[in-house]
Amino acid sequence: MEDLQNDKPFELPENAYRELKEGETYEPVMPASKKFPETTTWSVLMGLLMAVIFSAAAAYAGLKIGQVFEAAIPISIIAIGASALSKRKNALGQNVIIQSIGASSGVIVAGAIFTIPALYILQYKYPDIEIKFIEIFLAALLGGILGILFLIPFRKYFVKEQHGKLPFPEAKATTEILISGEKGGKQAGLLITSGLIGGIYDFMAAQFRLWSDTVTTRVIPWGAELAENTKMVFKMSTSALVFSFGYLIGLKYALIIAVGSMLSWLVFVPLFNEIGNMMAAAGGGVNIFAAMSPEAIFSGYVRNIGIGAIAMAGIIGIIKSSGVIKKSFGLAFSGLSGKTKAEQPERTQKDIKMTFVLMFILLTVIAVFIFLYAGIQLTLVQALVALVTLVIVSFLFTTVAANAIAIVGSNPVSGMTLMTLILSSVILVGVGLEGASGMVASLIIGGVVCTALSMAGGFITDLKVGYWLGSTPAKQQSFKFLGTLVSAATVGIVIYILNGAYGFVKVPGVHDDPMAAPQANAMASIIEPLMQPGASVPWMLFAFGAIISLLINWLGLPSLAFALGMFIPLHLNTPLIVGGLLHKFMSTGHKDPEVNKAREQRGTLISSGFIAGAALFGVVGALLLFFDVNLNFLHVNQMQIKGSWDWIPGCPWPEVTALIAFAALIVYFVWDSKRIK
Repeated sequence: MEDLQNDKPFELPENAYRELKEGETYEPVMPASKKFPETTTWSVLMGLLMAVIFSAAAAYAGLKIGQVFEAAIPISIIAIGASALSKRKNALGQNVIIQSIGASSGVIVAGAIFTIPALYILQYKYPDIEIKFIEIFLAALLGGILGILFLIPFRKYFVKEQHGKLPFPEAKATTEILISGEKGGKQAGLLITSGLIGGIYDFMAAQFRLWSDTVTTRVIPWGAELAENTKMVFKMSTSALVFSFGYLIGLKYALIIAVGSMLSWLVFVPLFNEIGNMMAAAGGGVNIFAAMSPEAIFSGYVRNIGIGAIAMAGIIGIIKSSGVIKKSFGLAFSGLSGKTKAEQPERTQKDIKMTFVLMFILLTVIAVFIFLYAGIQLTLVQALVALVTLVIVSFLFTTVAANAIAIVGSNPVSGMTLMTLILSSVILVGVGLEGASGMVASLIIGGVVCTALSMAGGFITDLKVGYWLGSTPAKQQSFKFLGTLVSAATVGIVIYILNGAYGFVKVPGVHDDPMAAPQANAMASIIEPLMQPGASVPWMLFAFGAIISLLINWLGLPSLAFALGMFIPLHLNTPLIVGGLLHKFMSTGHKDPEVNKAREQRGTLISSGFIAGAALFGVVGALLLFFDVNLNFLHVNQMQIKGSWDWIPGCPWPEVTALIAFAALIVYFVWDSKRIK
């Protein structure tokens, strides 16, 4: 194998994002036949530093306002800048490793803050609940390790065999950033310009609050009346980040996701209200949905249909990828028995040996069992039942998480964690575990599973970036464990400190201004009634969603994309159509195919810049929040409501201004993309 040097300029091959023709192969930027510096002292230490910094920042932001910013893209930008300042040569492979290790922060945080703070919330009501730092740390660590190990057998299927079939929007944006940083010149300039425009645009809406970040049909009088009487409302985010994902996803998936969302919001939500009207008329009672907003009906009822659809889509995904799973584990068992000697794969397709993966899975499962049995102090039977539930659900939903990230760039962790909590609660109550101890056990199980799914979704992005650029998967996988260890420790410390400093429950004179922790509060409110005998579980709604997934799959459409649309709020899905239409226009709008191709690629770079800028300015927003800096001092179209500044009720200007600003952003996007003649 040749060493180190690559004389050709770094350039993504033209077949990087499209499906390969029969007999065609993909040759990455860093060819498999050459060796490049990847896991150096510099890249590992920088990656760990990023993991610590972004774990702390993301945990604080997530617990304060419920939003975890995506760390991979800001870390990629920092890696490029740091490599340039230190004048490192052949930095591309090292930057991939920095990004991969550092990005452990965001996924561990996203998993941990959904469930672990719920233990502190329940502790206020049930003082018998004891929470130790080691429990927080191990739940995050073991979940992260399981997520990595369960994903490795699927890497080849998602990353290589689905080449060009899945859009991987976040991986595409990260790849464009890393490759532009290596190339420099005009591409880097365009990325910086679009990053500043997208970042400042979102920052002005989020921090200065010059306009609303979402427009709805309520801005029109008849639209408000329609929402009130029929519970039908249309919503769209005007964020530069969201519509840019739509461009990278493409029109096909954008439409499928948006149609799923419209089924939930424009059909099922009004349908629930109408059923309530009919039942009230027939029985002489009151329609319970009449006093509820469309958002409340979606959150309380319709979203459960989406959860059922996602769960069934996961089962369908397992069945479809079963060939790859059998092959991967077949090779592992052959290696263990010594019957066959597998041929060595090329560098860019080299995973950790499956024999090692199986051994590590076994050791991790044993560690989880000891944690449940000795740490959470379950009985032997309860610990075994909890372990089986945890392992099966984690493995099943690993493909869901990876597939979701590959399609839409968003991981439905909350829905899958909710399903896990429901299943584990029902099962644990069945084996005699209920009350406060049952709540702790269910939330710990949920914490491990949630972190595993979050890790699986985030890590598939890292591996796809590495595939496009030519990294060694085994190196990414090996050092991801180190990033997970550091991130889990950091998140555990941050949660522990924040509980002591602010708390998660308002206690007059002790914690007057607690952390909001909205996801954890939701999980705590859900788990408490579930741990009582005869708990009410919406099985019919889950089953209805599962049937919808089966029908969508039968029609030959991607069931998970549709299910994600049903689950994710409408305002985050409708902008995807805007981005998808722009992609279609740029790729087909000119009679010269070469011009179309160049415009599509320029649009991809601009979209990546918008995403990078929005993510980076999101980090700035989180830092401002940390230091209690409030930039909402202009109070445009706002008034004080219950002690805080909010939009004036009935005032249309925040949304009108948002539409004007969004239209201006689209005009810039089209103008800049079409500068290629």
